Amino acid sequence: MSPHHEARLAALGLTLPPSSPPQAHYANCVQVGSLLFVAGKGPADATLIGKVGREFTTDEGFAICRSVGLEVLAAVRDHLGSLDRVRRVVRVQGFINATEEFASHHLVLDGLSGLMVEVFGDAGIHTRSVFGAASLRGNLPVIAEAIFEVDAPA
Repeated sequence: MSPHHEARLAALGLTLPPSSPPQAHYANCVQVGSLLFVAGKGPADATLIGKVGREFTTDEGFAICRSVGLEVLAAVRDHLGSLDRVRRVVRVQGFINATEEFASHHLVLDGLSGLMVEVFGDAGIHTRSVFGAASLRGNLPVIAEAIFEVDAPA
């Protein structure tokens, strides 16, 4: 049975942004066999800068992380041509730019994790790690990277 991830994305009323280009000498995605590694992505909205726990609440961080998930999916679609080539989400790693006393990093990353399950169903359930960071590039509040199992290249 063929995945219908693109149809599910549309049914959810979600539109992916254009895939943002890499910020230096690296690729958005590298595919090795059936594994697709997606480079760290942050929010597309350049006004979203600062720390969770100071400039952003946990709920705002959750929403930002969900938007970062859309950035990740945009890079995947750009690389593969269609999300229907995704077999499953394998791993997500999130970095939360947070104040020293902030302790709800996992609730922020739930924004991205929940999106993956919404779009891919059970195939969106993944392993993950989340880390608090003293700083991130450009003072972004969140950066996340992911690994997907995809159809192997022909």
